[in-house]
Amino acid sequence: MIRTLITGSPGWLGTRLVEAVCGRAPDVPPFATQGEFHVRCLVLDGAEAGPLRDMGAEVVWGDICHLQSIRSAMEGIELVIHGAGVAHPRRASDFIRINADGTRNVVRAARDAGAQRLIHISSNSAQGTTGKRKELMREEGPLRPRGRYGLSKWLAEGAVREAQEQGLETVILRPCWFYGPNQPERQTTFFRMIASGRPIVFGSGENLRSLAYIDNLVQAAILAARSPRAVGETYWVADERPYTTLDVCEAIAQALGLTIRPRRVPSLVSALMRFADEALQRMGCYIKEVHVAGEMTQNIACDIRKAIKELGYCPTVELHEGMRRSAEWCRAQGIELGAWRQHRP
Repeated sequence: MIRTLITGSPGWLGTRLVEAVCGRAPDVPPFATQGEFHVRCLVLDGAEAGPLRDMGAEVVWGDICHLQSIRSAMEGIELVIHGAGVAHPRRASDFIRINADGTRNVVRAARDAGAQRLIHISSNSAQGTTGKRKELMREEGPLRPRGRYGLSKWLAEGAVREAQEQGLETVILRPCWFYGPNQPERQTTFFRMIASGRPIVFGSGENLRSLAYIDNLVQAAILAARSPRAVGETYWVADERPYTTLDVCEAIAQALGLTIRPRRVPSLVSALMRFADEALQRMGCYIKEVHVAGEMTQNIACDIRKAIKELGYCPTVELHEGMRRSAEWCRAQGIELGAWRQHRP
């Protein structure tokens, strides 16, 4: 039994990781059998932990931003899967405080407690974007992190690599925009925009984006936990192929049983949003809508061949099936996916 600590639950990814390593997700290959992992979850005080306990996980309270509060959580731990972080914070300063400094705390506590391996869930933003549409990012490529989020993930990866040099086995997984059931509100808002029938598309919509269905990412984490070859390595994790922005919009529309007529906005608007986003973040401000609009014409596509070759990674769900499952989950939860205008605050 591998004594495992998972950070980031009860968040979206963290909860699915707990399900998988507790043997509650037989549809995630390679299936983790019940009893293979003893799971402990590091949970922020006040968060709902009942579902984690129901899955058989042990719950301890702590905050990755406070080193002392997580030391006891590391006692007796062999494997750490570090998925905690923030993508859309209230303040730009939270990127460094949580993603970079918090990861340094997790790494230090794991190393001091004698953990054997740490799997760090990073982000495509640590490497940035591709210069050309058909150019895929590879692990050995140049790092061009964008904005405070990209910088925070780049710094976090640096802390993990430093720990590897100091004797802690580490693996970095670099996923792209992930999607799937149990999605957060920001993803559901995107579904509502599509459901309006007239979603905004910046530029041609032909820019390439790699996406990762959430169970594909969880599969990669389990493989990284088991593979001796993965030690010290970084892996891109995504679906088998990248998609265009129009592909993503059409897949959601199909899942919702709709036909859409996108409203075209010049790509210059997205470029101006990128400029505004960078200026706002320099002033300590973060506006999610501005940040997202600034990314909508970027090519953010990766090559997953290294993960396939070395980990045995095999993404089993692609865009249309994944979005169909997401739409079914929304309906099962009673989430209204009517016209977006009717759901704005």
